[in-house]
Amino acid sequence: MAKNSSLVAARAAKADEFYTQLSDIERELRHYKKHFAGKTVYLNCDDPRVSNFFHYFSYNFEKLQLKKLIASCYKSQATDRFSQNDSEQAVYLEYEGDKNGSGIPDVDEIGVKHFQGDGDFRSAESIELLEQADIVVTNPPFSLFREYLAQLIEHDKKFVIIGPTGAITYKEVFPLIKNNQVWLGNGFQSGNAYFATTNPDGYAKGVYNPETGLVKFRNVSWFTNLDIAKRHEELVLYKTYDPETYPTYDNYDAIEVSRVKDIPADWDGAMGVPITFLESYNPEQFEILGITDRDNNSGLKTKEYSRDDVPNAGDLNRRGAIRVNGKLKSTFARLLIRRIQP
Repeated sequence: MAKNSSLVAARAAKADEFYTQLSDIERELRHYKKHFAGKTVYLNCDDPRVSNFFHYFSYNFEKLQLKKLIASCYKSQATDRFSQNDSEQAVYLEYEGDKNGSGIPDVDEIGVKHFQGDGDFRSAESIELLEQADIVVTNPPFSLFREYLAQLIEHDKKFVIIGPTGAITYKEVFPLIKNNQVWLGNGFQSGNAYFATTNPDGYAKGVYNPETGLVKFRNVSWFTNLDIAKRHEELVLYKTYDPETYPTYDNYDAIEVSRVKDIPADWDGAMGVPITFLESYNPEQFEILGITDRDNNSGLKTKEYSRDDVPNAGDLNRRGAIRVNGKLKSTFARLLIRRIQP
């Protein structure tokens, strides 16, 4: 919780520009190699002179058989490790592969060009570059994740991007998840995402390591709309339903399953599962019906509480409610899913 609070606080302060580690980029993108052949890749939230995303794609340009690599940054012309966002005119870069036979991207092969404006991904200049791209790969500012993802959808782009896992519950994002327009990637090693940051202050104990200069978050995910093998792996189910272990919600026509690994193999109805279910989601095995968070978007909600019923009506109405020792208790946000019958 403390780590989640740190991420929320950073996002609220818009001090949320985190720099992705090359090892994490390599670990995730190895699952997408077949998608890159003949494609233009755009990194539109990355200073190309310091970005590990640019490093990965430029050094693997020929191996991935890329057509073109474009990278741009926001309000920066400096060449130090981190963008300082201190210039009103930003730069972008276009790379079309090794021309001199050196086997590596040379300075002479990478022409730095200047935007007229600040390089904001919402600017007309950046959108013009976006239109040239087939696939967008980057780590956008978490505070702008909703807007950033909406732009990719609006322009019908394929993407692999990093965002806060909690974005799954956003009213702008969840419909995309439900309709299989966006899904989670393979994820960070052991669920730990490490980022370099220029803002080392304000984190809970254990989040920022002054020796490495890295922060560690466990609530960050890769989001994509590119097909990956994991999306077709079937979740092995072995548990048997019983009403004691799987209580029915008081306000939803569904049962509570508190752990993904405990999804019963013999239950054909609706069930509420943690949002981490999306890490194992196979749309050929399950369908997503809705989410027990704010809206009645599933058609499964059966009851609205009032203060005359219970003192915590607002809390219960936002989530699925179960009875524990005779009292109603709200659960965490749950995805409502159903097993697809063979």
